[in-house]
Amino acid sequence: MADTPKSDTPSEDKGPSKRALEKAKKKAEKAAKKAEYAIRPKESGTSTPASSEPASVFSEGWLKRVYEEKPVKEVRSRFPPEPNGFLHIGHCKAIAVNFGFAKYHKGVCFLRYDDTNPAKEEEIYFTSILDVIKWLGFEPYQVTYSSDHFDRLYELAEKLIRKDGAYVCHCSREEVNRQRGGPDNRGPRYACEHRTRPIDESIAEFRAMRDGKYKPGEAYLRMKQSLTDPNEGNPQMWDLPAYRVVEKNHHHRTGDKWRIYPTYDFTHCLCDAFEEISHSMCTTEFQQSRVSYDWLLEQLDMKTPKSEEKGPMQREYGRLNVNGTILSKRRIQMLVEGTTVEKKTAEGDVDKKVIMPSVRGWDDPRLYTLVALRRRGIPAQALRKFVEELGVTDALTEIQTPRLESSIRKHLERTVPRQMLVLDPVKVVIEDMTAKDELDLTVPYDPKGSIPGERVVHLGKEVYIDRSDFREEDSPEYFRLAPNKPVGLYNVPFPIRATSFLKDENGKIIEIKAIRAPPEEKAKTYIHWVDVSTAIPVTARQYHSLFKTDSPNTLDWKNGGWADDLNPDSEVIFPNAVIEKGLKDLLKDHSLHPKGSSDDLVRFQALRVAYFCVDVVDSTDDKIVLNQIVSLREDKAK
Repeated sequence: MADTPKSDTPSEDKGPSKRALEKAKKKAEKAAKKAEYAIRPKESGTSTPASSEPASVFSEGWLKRVYEEKPVKEVRSRFPPEPNGFLHIGHCKAIAVNFGFAKYHKGVCFLRYDDTNPAKEEEIYFTSILDVIKWLGFEPYQVTYSSDHFDRLYELAEKLIRKDGAYVCHCSREEVNRQRGGPDNRGPRYACEHRTRPIDESIAEFRAMRDGKYKPGEAYLRMKQSLTDPNEGNPQMWDLPAYRVVEKNHHHRTGDKWRIYPTYDFTHCLCDAFEEISHSMCTTEFQQSRVSYDWLLEQLDMKTPKSEEKGPMQREYGRLNVNGTILSKRRIQMLVEGTTVEKKTAEGDVDKKVIMPSVRGWDDPRLYTLVALRRRGIPAQALRKFVEELGVTDALTEIQTPRLESSIRKHLERTVPRQMLVLDPVKVVIEDMTAKDELDLTVPYDPKGSIPGERVVHLGKEVYIDRSDFREEDSPEYFRLAPNKPVGLYNVPFPIRATSFLKDENGKIIEIKAIRAPPEEKAKTYIHWVDVSTAIPVTARQYHSLFKTDSPNTLDWKNGGWADDLNPDSEVIFPNAVIEKGLKDLLKDHSLHPKGSSDDLVRFQALRVAYFCVDVVDSTDDKIVLNQIVSLREDKAK
């Protein structure tokens, strides 16, 4: 115990000192707090008994209470996304909660696509959702679809009508809103004339909907809930629609069989019951839906009133929101596809404003969709760890982007090798170096030793440095390269001193002349560099906030005002960047194929610059493109 202070070393006859006990207590408390937020993905081929799991969000707090309400032997949970868009960072929490809850209790978690709206569903979304879940480290017990149960759902809809629990309504959307209390839901509520129609008539009309008699908006099947009950203030009980006619009715799995499709409020709880889900966990936006969820299951004899008995139990946790970002599918679509805004002028004319696309696609690294974060190079483990640290409660979790970036930076610091990347290169000629003076330097991937491995860095007569590391005129507060000032080069055994420089016709410096400084001249700082003869040309992209404001959701999205707040420097491209030859070694065992797993991405810390990864979409054998993952430290300007 040579490294232990004497005051912290237990005495054989007196036992541990007071200081040692206090230190041990603090250490234990810190470890317990850290373990409290551990959400662990399903590990292939391993199974840890729930009783031996360390403290986690599933053994403490909100999720513990959820399980105690329904302590079943086999936990069955589900993640039920709509396949009408790409998942975003908020879904990362939902995935971790549902899959992690099942894993912790040695249960199973379904991936169920809520594919009840063929007008908005595309195959690319189905594929992307499953791909992202696996990327995050989880494996669905079974992949299912709401459409698996369309026949059964229709039968239950007719059953509900026969029990006088539903009716076909022909009211317009505006009329339905008035029945529900008007635009603010505060006016008097009343039932429409169709609510009391005979059961057989509703059955006939429902079948007419099915057979194509009505167009979209001309008929709905509505559940007969508590529309006019003066004590019922929950809008989820105001005769919600159960089925509607869909214009684009060709379904990716059932083809042209159906002209009517069930709503989420009718489908979700019933599919939970079909799949024998024990714990249906969703975000607090659905808290009011719990009443209608239980009501429908009880009407169809699929649930008993007490949650610990027959049927699934719904509970709601706070969603994750990242400030300074846009997560709305509709708004991201405007960024991806552009939009046209029409306004009427005072003279009655129509003024059209065309807004061009602001990003290159749903996986543009400036977005916070999971496919974009993945392409940007953010490791899945870092995202999971970030969610672990936040914990799970029923309160909304709003965080700033610097907090997310700090968590990612902490993960990368311990896991990625170092490289030297020069973004804006200018050549330095070390005039007193000859061919025999050239060096091959063996440099570790991590000077701290936490990352194994090393690479060979060549030093020749000519090197590139970053243009920002040179000044024509020296000053006392400037420590980098300047005329007659020595500066160190990383890992090089001698400093260099600039003697002169050349400019082009535009006054831009194109070359710096330098010599080796004597050993007794101590450099005050060291800069990164890349050998000219072995340099690899790359295109490097640095990323900043997409919007100037910290609250882009408050912008004018209806009239296109948001476009005026776009940050012109959200992506800064360095087309002439160079990197040391060691990148080739990192690439040897990795594929640049666009469909490659993000876990196979080549990531590294560019010394003094930022963390980067090789972009798997735009890189080719002839040209490598780099994406900045995060900066080396928090950007105070954010």
